[in-house]
This record gives sequence, structure tokens and C-alpha cells, in this order.
Amino acid sequence: MQRIAFLGDYLPRLCGIATFTHDLCESVAREIPEADCFVGAVNDRQEGYDYSPRVRFELLEKDLDSYRRAADFLNFNRADVLCVQHEFGIYGGAAGSHLLALLKEVRMPVVTTLHTILREPSPAQRKVMGELTRRSDRLVVMAQHGAEILREVYEVPQEKIDVIPHGILDIPFKDSSFYKAEFGVEGRTVLLTFGLISPGKGIEYVIEALPEIVRRHPDVVYLVLGATHPHQLATEGERYRLSLERLARDRGVKEHVIFYNRFVSSEDLKEFIGATDVYLTPYLNAAQVTSGTLAYVFGAGKVVVSTPYWHAQELLSEERGVLVPFRDSKAIAEGVCGLLHDPSRMEAIRGEAYAIGRTMIWPAVAQRYLQTFQHARSDRNFLPRAAFAGWTLGSRPSELPPLRLDHIIRMSDGTGIFQHAIFNVPNFHEGYCTDDNARAYILCNLLDEVGGESPEESLSGHATSYLAFLAAALDYGSGRFRNFMSHGRQWLEDAGSEDSHARALWALGTGVGRSHDEGHRRLCEQLFMKGLGVVKEFTSPRAWNFSLLGIHEYQRRFPGEKKTSLLRGHLVSRLLKLWEEYATEDWLWFEASLTYDNARFCQALILSGQSMREDETLAIGLKSLRWLTSLQKTQAGCFRPIGSNGFYKKDGARADFDQQPLEALAMISACHEAFAATEDIAWTHEAWRSFEWFLGRNDLGLPLYDFSTGGCSDGLHCDRVSENQGAESSLAFHLALAEMNRAEHLIPPAPIAA
Repeated sequence: MQRIAFLGDYLPRLCGIATFTHDLCESVAREIPEADCFVGAVNDRQEGYDYSPRVRFELLEKDLDSYRRAADFLNFNRADVLCVQHEFGIYGGAAGSHLLALLKEVRMPVVTTLHTILREPSPAQRKVMGELTRRSDRLVVMAQHGAEILREVYEVPQEKIDVIPHGILDIPFKDSSFYKAEFGVEGRTVLLTFGLISPGKGIEYVIEALPEIVRRHPDVVYLVLGATHPHQLATEGERYRLSLERLARDRGVKEHVIFYNRFVSSEDLKEFIGATDVYLTPYLNAAQVTSGTLAYVFGAGKVVVSTPYWHAQELLSEERGVLVPFRDSKAIAEGVCGLLHDPSRMEAIRGEAYAIGRTMIWPAVAQRYLQTFQHARSDRNFLPRAAFAGWTLGSRPSELPPLRLDHIIRMSDGTGIFQHAIFNVPNFHEGYCTDDNARAYILCNLLDEVGGESPEESLSGHATSYLAFLAAALDYGSGRFRNFMSHGRQWLEDAGSEDSHARALWALGTGVGRSHDEGHRRLCEQLFMKGLGVVKEFTSPRAWNFSLLGIHEYQRRFPGEKKTSLLRGHLVSRLLKLWEEYATEDWLWFEASLTYDNARFCQALILSGQSMREDETLAIGLKSLRWLTSLQKTQAGCFRPIGSNGFYKKDGARADFDQQPLEALAMISACHEAFAATEDIAWTHEAWRSFEWFLGRNDLGLPLYDFSTGGCSDGLHCDRVSENQGAESSLAFHLALAEMNRAEHLIPPAPIAA
């Protein structure tokens, strides 16, 4: 092997994956100095990091195009193998799906190290894991329990899995007193917890145990080593660390606790571990299949007291450490004191742990990885990719337009988003509406998943304004949302339409199910439940559809919640009654006419049928969508939505114009859900057909999307494109683009010709 590429977070980024990628790459490079080992680093910020020359290319976590560019770099540089570090949270897209765009295009064998393996994944995580395991030639896990989950939950064959322990530093087996003088703790018993600090670490339970430990061993000092996790720091600052400091003072152990708020180097870490007598991992989550910190300390021959998360159960079995129940300070105290009372037991544990640790030091682990790399290459019928081979349009996924939000930002102010525009200029005279602010808030949440926004052009600052508009729109007395507001912030009605009310619920449900902002989620939940009560009395079928979509989003966070489940069943029954009343052999629809947002009927039933496990509901959703797609297609193969200039009544003439962007968006959403339900590639083709309508594949051959402004025209007339770029249409395009980016990982790649 001449070129070995590694992909993942990388130092100096502060996270465990970055440290692992660095240590693995350097260890492999030392084992085979003749090889060219290089790194592709994943950035979580636009400016990146001050990387070493080992990093040859970078990709931005939430920028889908950068993943494809990274694949091109790897192909043109003829990497012999790609070693991917996988953790759901470090890649962009739903459940880290952006990574799949890279894996679909690379031409070399892929070895993926799985740092997290979930026994109960979400639907999105399961889809990503299915693709990830399929597109990886070998899968590396760090514990036998991880291999079991891969076999049992994801049906990965055993012969594709390699168990390689987490690499560790090679620390000499010395008495802890050798290192203590350097830290000013000579003569004291040192308890240690280290790693990036966040609430899931359970450090508070150790502090609660300290009074009893100190009573029996007054020389004890508890060292908490590590910086606050960057994501925790960005969202909540030092709240958790400060709460731990207050707890130590309240429990009277402030003289026995040291917080060292630093991300330490490997060399410094050796010294801290060397000075340790007992290591503590009081983690709160059992479903942790790998802990690098546990591996480091255990392999250094230290005694460990830990809660029984998966990795600890495996590593500390057979009396190689002490396991204590979760969230049990008393048990922690007994575990620590039991060890400190029995020095001979501690010494025996240390010796056995250190012996096992010799198989975990980085040189040994690097050799195991090299064997896996060679295995992956021999498994693969590998043909090197010639320059530009497979670059025809027919052999590559279609490219999507880059995200450009400046028109949406121009249309927004501190109150919300304006309804209409005159050309590409906001029309203040027409004010605002709940419909568009709901759409804008949904867009913010989708963009937060798929990414692609630059700091200079981001809607994140406007999301709060859109949500605040929805909060102000709700009349708490009646439980109804108002719709229209003047530029002077005066409501123009006591209650909006049923459709606008249901769109607000849809947006709020999306906030509950998808927002990463806790304040947003809680407000959305409150508003959603307050506005839900009146829906049962609604008579608009489209309001039923929008409400069902909102319920589906809400139940992403609260699956099976009783009130929403009952209402969903009621609304689905109403839609099925419409089907029974109106559907015939040649009119497979829910009403006597096709009007607006038609595909939302199909989408609502497809999602509800899957969630409720009602095959008939799902079948009707798919059947009606199939019929609708056949109607909304020209002989030339273009998408042609039902025109709003008369719509289409049964046994009447259909209106072909004015074609509205909302119809293309609805069709894209419904087709993606149909594909998710059936895995029938035909649905992805229909979604692409509908999206290309925006770009000029339509009756007039004219684009509605304006690449220069980021706006979208209000409609396609029989002889021209509308010159105005209002909120509804522009949001429809950007929602469609986000849907296409979000579902990109569901679209299988076109075959590449030999």
C-alpha cells in the first residue's frame, strides 16, 4: 500500500475523534514509513483549524458539495484505502448522511471504524447505518459487544467485522508516587476522571460520594481533568462545570476536588495517568460501546471504578475492575473505599490490566489496522479509476444548485418574513402572514440538518423571529392562529384560515421534532399542544393533511404520545372516507377536483400509514400519488402541475397554467416519502423531475429560480414567468432544495461504466 487516507475530525480540533484519528494515522505511518499517510479533516466551523501538513484536504461538516469534492480528491490521488472514523454527530445531514455522498463516489476500498453503535437507532440512523455498512469493505469495532450489535441489529455478516481495541499510549508501569510530586499531590491518594466535560459524564455522583470517601481516607483528592465539550460550551457555557464546583462546596469537599479546565496533550496525559491511583468513569448511559479514556487508563495498569456501560462491562469483567450501578453515589464510595482498603487487590488488578494493555498500545493496534486494510484490498475486485472515467452526466448523481439565501434574508426583518415582493424587493404594504413564517421556520430546521449555510448567509438568526411570529399569532383564548398582520404589526383578523392554522402546527411540530435549540423546542411544544385542540372540528382536508404532517414531526420526539395519536387516527379516518366517497377506477382522488397542495394528501397518508402500521392507508397514499404523477407529466417528460387558473374538476378540462412552486415542492416531499417507504427508485426520479421544473425543465423551458438573487418567481404563466419573487414561492424553492439535499443519501448512485 502506497497511499492510505484517513477521514475524520483531526487535531487541533478538540474532541475524542480528532485525537483518535491523529493517533491512528501517526501510528500507521510509523509502522510503514514508506507509505504516504494523509488525512481529510472534517471542520465544524467555516474557518477550519491550523492543521499539520498531514492534512491534505478539508471538508465542511454541513456542506454537502465538499463531501463530493473530497471524493474526487481521493480518486484523483489514487488512495489505496480509505479509513473512515464514524460518529453520527461529526458529519452533516440527517443522522450524518452527508458522509454517504462521499462513500458513493470513492473508488478505493473503505474501512470504517464505528465509534458509536446504537442498539435502538432512529429511522434516520438506521438508514444511514444500512448504507454505511453496505458501502464499507470492512467494519472495525472496539469491543465484542459492538460486533454483536452489528450482527443482531444491522445484520452485518461476521466475516466483514474486525474487533480491534482502542489504541492507547504506552505508559511505563510505575508506582503513582513517581509522578505525584510534579502536580503537588505527593502523599495523597489521587482519584481521576478525564475527558471532555459534559453532563452525561456523571461527575456529580462522584462528588456526592466524596464526603464518605474522605471520611474514611482523608488524604484523597479528586482530579477532574479536561475542557468543557465545545458543543456544551457553545450552547450552555460552563453551566455544568460551575454546578459541580458549587456541589463540591455544598458537600464540604472543596479542599479535595481539583478542576483542571484544559485539553491536555498526549505527553501531559501520560503524567496525569501516571499519578492516578483510582480512575472513575461514572457515565450515565449504558449504550456506550467505546470509551477511549477507559482504554487509556486501564491499559496503563490503573484500577478502575466504573458504571456498567457496555465497554466497561467487557473490559472490567473477571475482577479486572469494579462496576457500580448507575447514579449511585453510595456504591461509588463503597467501590473506591473497598479498593483503597485492600492494596494487594489493587496491585493484582493493576498487573493484569497492564498485561492486557500491551495488546492495546498504538503500535500493536496499527499493525491490526494494516492487516484489516490488506484484507479490504484483497476482498475488493479493485480497478483503479482512470482520470475522468465515469465523469459523464449519465454516471454521476445530478448536482443541486448551491444554497443562496440572500433573497430570503432580504425578505425578513425582526418581525418575520414579508408575504410579497415587487420584483425582488419586499412589498411592505402587504405585511406578513402566518403561512409564510411557518414555512420559513420549517426551512430553518431543515437547513440546520442539511447545512450548507455560510456564516455570512445564514437563517439561524431569523429562526427566532419566525417562531416569535407564530407565538404572537396564537390567540390563547380561542386556541386559533391568526394569519395576516400589517406592516404596522396589527392583526387583520380574529382567526386565520384552517389551512394557515394547520401550517402553523406543522411548523411547530417540526420545531419539536428537529430543533437543536431547547428553548425553541419547549415553546414549540407548548404552542403545538395549545393549537391542537381545535383541529378535530376543522372541515378543510388540506388542514387535516398539514396537521398530520405536524403530528408526524412532533412524534419524532414523542413517539406514541396519546393525544396526538388519537387525533392522527381521527384525521386519517376522515381522509379514507373521502377516498371511499370520491375515488373511482379512473379518478383516484379524495375530492371531485384537484386544486392546490395536492401531493400533501399522499404524503400525509404514506407517513401515517407507516407510523400506524396500517398497510391500507400506506397503499392508498402510494396509489393516489402514482395517479397524480401520471397526470402531472407532459409527453416530453416535464413536470406539469395542475394550474391554479381553474384547477381540474372531474370530467372537466384541466388548467395547465398558472403553475405554482408549491405544487413542485409538495410532489418532491411526497415522492421522497414514497421512496423511503418502498425503496423504489422510480420515486426518486419523480422527485428529480419535479425539482427540475424550478430550473427550466417545464412547459416554457424557462427557469423560475433566479440564480442571481436566490429568489423564485411566483408562478409559470402560459406565456411567461412571473416577475415577482414573493415569500411563498422563494421558500418553496429553498424547501425543495433542502428536501433534495436531505434525501440525497436515499438516491442510489448511477452505475459507472467499466
